[in-house]
Amino acid sequence: MPRRERPLDEGESGLLRFAADLRRLRERAGSPTYRELSRRAHYSAAALSEAAGGRKLPSLAVTKAYAKACDGDPEEWARRWRAVAESEPHAENGSPYVGLAMFQPDDAPKFFGRERLTVELLTTKNRFTGVFGPSGVGKSSLLRAGLIARTKGPVLLFTPGADPVEECAVALARLTGRDAVELAAELADPRQLRRHHGHLVVVDQFEELFTLCRDEELRTWLITALNGCAKVVIGVRADYYGHCARHPELVEALESAQLLVGPMTPDELRLAITEPAAAAGAKVETALLARLMADAVGQAAVLPLLSHALAETWQHRRGMTLTLAGYEEVGGLDHAVARTAQEVYDGLSPRQQAQAKEILLRLVTAEGTKRRARRHELEADEEVLFALAAARLVVIGRDGVELAHEALVRGWPALHGWVEEERENIRAQRELTHAVRTWEALDRDAGALYRGRRLATVPPGLALNSRERAFLAASRAAEEEISATARRRTRRQRQLLAALAALAVVAAGTTVFALRAGKTADEQRTNAAVLKAVGEAAALRPTNPALAQQVALAAYRLVPLSQARNGLRQEDVPSQVLREAQSEVTALVVGPTRQQVVTGHRDGTVGVTGLDDLPAPRTFHEATRHTGAVTALAMDSTGSLVASAGDDAAVHVVDVSLGKPRELAVLPARATAIAWQGTTLVTTDDDGALSFWTDLRRERPRLVTTAQLGLGPLAGMAFRPDGRVLAAVTTGRAVHLVDVADPGGARVLSLTKQFAGEARFGGDALLMTTAGSAVHLWDVSDPRTPVPRAEIPSGGAGITSAWLGADRVAVATDDGLVRLWQLGPGEPVEQALLRGHAGPVAAVGLTPRGDEVVTGGADRAVRLWDVDPRDPAVRICEQAVPRMTSAEWQRYFGDLAFTPPCRD
Repeated sequence: MPRRERPLDEGESGLLRFAADLRRLRERAGSPTYRELSRRAHYSAAALSEAAGGRKLPSLAVTKAYAKACDGDPEEWARRWRAVAESEPHAENGSPYVGLAMFQPDDAPKFFGRERLTVELLTTKNRFTGVFGPSGVGKSSLLRAGLIARTKGPVLLFTPGADPVEECAVALARLTGRDAVELAAELADPRQLRRHHGHLVVVDQFEELFTLCRDEELRTWLITALNGCAKVVIGVRADYYGHCARHPELVEALESAQLLVGPMTPDELRLAITEPAAAAGAKVETALLARLMADAVGQAAVLPLLSHALAETWQHRRGMTLTLAGYEEVGGLDHAVARTAQEVYDGLSPRQQAQAKEILLRLVTAEGTKRRARRHELEADEEVLFALAAARLVVIGRDGVELAHEALVRGWPALHGWVEEERENIRAQRELTHAVRTWEALDRDAGALYRGRRLATVPPGLALNSRERAFLAASRAAEEEISATARRRTRRQRQLLAALAALAVVAAGTTVFALRAGKTADEQRTNAAVLKAVGEAAALRPTNPALAQQVALAAYRLVPLSQARNGLRQEDVPSQVLREAQSEVTALVVGPTRQQVVTGHRDGTVGVTGLDDLPAPRTFHEATRHTGAVTALAMDSTGSLVASAGDDAAVHVVDVSLGKPRELAVLPARATAIAWQGTTLVTTDDDGALSFWTDLRRERPRLVTTAQLGLGPLAGMAFRPDGRVLAAVTTGRAVHLVDVADPGGARVLSLTKQFAGEARFGGDALLMTTAGSAVHLWDVSDPRTPVPRAEIPSGGAGITSAWLGADRVAVATDDGLVRLWQLGPGEPVEQALLRGHAGPVAAVGLTPRGDEVVTGGADRAVRLWDVDPRDPAVRICEQAVPRMTSAEWQRYFGDLAFTPPCRD
């Protein structure tokens, strides 16, 4: 039996009278069920029921559909809807809470709880200050409603976006009234920013410099421009702290000028909850305050969810009191966002729902962070866009559209699921959007079009706007023109061969030449077919992986090109979660002999997890704990001792030889980097001096000696297995090889040519260094003259960690992927692509055998991956069901002789 509708007090407001009239209209139509109304109106039953619920004004589209389904006049109800919309006070505008949206300077009277941090920012003497904190902790609101609202004089505020010069010029034009195009041209010289604005510059969401901006020159421009300004404050997500450390100028500017924003204290949270209501003449019920404190205290990323839940509770208040009953009615802290978003989505027609999904997916990156999209990029139905904006799910500004907060991705299961399902399509869409922007900026230059494999691998299911369709059409036309030219060239070559053959009796030498040309033409034709097949195999992987792998294997057997060989990589690598940590992984080390992994975490925990405990669950022990995030881990050559360093500058030494860890000592030393020289632990501080510690198992470890290298502060260290050579990574990202056979007389031997953020030895003759988007391998048989051996690309993302094993290299990147490369006498070959982490992979390691990979990520998961070490042909043919047919061969290889890659 259907549930009765909630009674309405029609005298309460025009909104309730409007809802009551909708109910009477339904009664006059014979009281059809909402399921029947849904069938007639083509809107969900929930949306139609909500329209007559009296809680909020339905959309105009839902109102007209409701009226039409009940045999009413849609236009008459449209007029009534507009009258109510104009006369009814908007609960959102009267609410003292801003919901998912960030506080703006005008919201300062509602902004409470961050008074101490605001005062710190206002009174700091630092020229350059970095405000760090996790997503959802309120950094943007602190900068806007705290710092900017209380700063005297003009403030230049912008976010980096995809083009920091353009974003800065637009913000400066708003501030000064000048033309943005002229300003952008003048700002090409980064020194001009201070000339145009000599006051405070605030750059919010500074992590966009690494997530949205793809041009290293533009990144350098922004850092250089800010370093020249009179006073600068940047807001950065904490998980992008390491990205900032890759730029020496930022390291120097932020060295002693960092403000860490953590969870609100109970007193601060109480102010943030009660004071906005008090400012509006309302109060918060004691039971509700206790419930909110219990739900939110100690959680860093809870503020946008809390603000949204309070904004929704405000709409369900009793008189001027926010009650626990109203809070529970809107779904509480965990479900208020999801409830609001789902209600808005359900209130749209199927066509509009598809548009809403396209809009939302264009406003996120593949990593689940938000991005700003220009209005012309969305090409969205205005009614859909404004419905999302009215619910404060998105924010529409002059510069574009963006999600109100990244918490929407986490808090709304539907959007989170779409991001997970469409991750590869989102990544392809972002690359396509960037390519279109470049193409148009170059006046549609044909050289900027997609060609070859890039064109072939564009997923077929992308939702394209008109500019993207034009770009792909031009790319395909250019590719077809190239193919037609190649066919004409081949036809002319064949005609030439025929002519040369006819003249063979006249010139035997000419005949030989013709034969060679024919062979070359056949080889070129085969090579072209192979490259085309490799690209098509990559595009086929998501829908038919068995056939895609067979196409890649056949291509490699026809012509063993490197592009074809990389197509054989394993992408369905099984993994298991060793443990779900309480906070994100920041460092990781795998035992060289024992089957165990040691992980360091953002909350300071150092844990040891067994790798050989079967079946799961794995044994886990907490080894030690720092008072700040763990920044480095190192294990000695026997796998018995582990040293850890943290943001608290302390160094802990733990014995892990018996499985259950035992803390041995906390060294009286500050450390920015640590490494083992055999059984001697070496630490270094901000002064760049090396300290050598022994007797670590005794009650008092002994400081044997110190050595000053004269290189300045070090960001990382690694010793060659014999302990005689040190790879020292400076904070300026240079890698020096140093002779430390006699620590007292240490001397620099050489300097590698590429900058790097990390170094690791693989035996006595191989050194690995990591750069921003590539791993470099060096032959250091003679450490005085390092010789480049190979370069391993990252796939376009930023490298976060890498591990060098006996014959493999594992490379982790900030797009959530890990690539495993096989080393051999020739060029490195990509063996496997590991997918599974929901955010950046912070650390990676290899087990002693080299075919198991251990990873730790910002998603707090520690994963173990089992890579198939067999020959790719064996693995592929084992899974190749069904086998490739001759028709499929002809589709991918044309008239080349049918040679099935896998036989029964």
